[in-house]
Amino acid sequence: MNHQEQPGFVVWMTGLSGAGKTTIALILEEELRQRGLKVERLDGDVVREGLTRDLGFSAADREKNIERVTFVAKLLSRNGVACICSFISPYNSLRQHVKENVTNYVQVFVDAPLDTVIERDVKGMYKKAIAGEIPNFTGISDPFEPPIAPFIHVRTHLQTPLESAGKILGDLEDMGLIPPAVV
Repeated sequence: MNHQEQPGFVVWMTGLSGAGKTTIALILEEELRQRGLKVERLDGDVVREGLTRDLGFSAADREKNIERVTFVAKLLSRNGVACICSFISPYNSLRQHVKENVTNYVQVFVDAPLDTVIERDVKGMYKKAIAGEIPNFTGISDPFEPPIAPFIHVRTHLQTPLESAGKILGDLEDMGLIPPAVV
């Protein structure tokens, strides 16, 4: 599959903070590049440093954040780019908006139980949220609506990041969105 033949698509990874979205996205990005695909990775933390630094974490600001990211993903995917997006995107309505606006939307639920993500809490955010120091924190003081019917469901408390990425890659191959790995 050369660049002219590559279909654009959006792998939209949703899940709680600390579930493993960024770790898996980095593995996917590297593997897709090795397969010769044009790839862009949009990550919640990175996007908030540039594109959406003016936004907070209220429901309205989260919605605006996802709207802006969706616009970028729409442009990339319709131009034959594999776009890997890792955003908590806690509400089903937000994820539905993404689906309706991008090319070849593939929703991935990066799932880990709350106690697991609290244990993994490398940034100390859950500790602060539980103490009431961070308002509107998804999973603690703000809801996370699990996807109703994700295309791909990985359980990062039961799989390594490589196993989760392998499942996603296999499913993308089965959908005809990426070429099989050359062994």
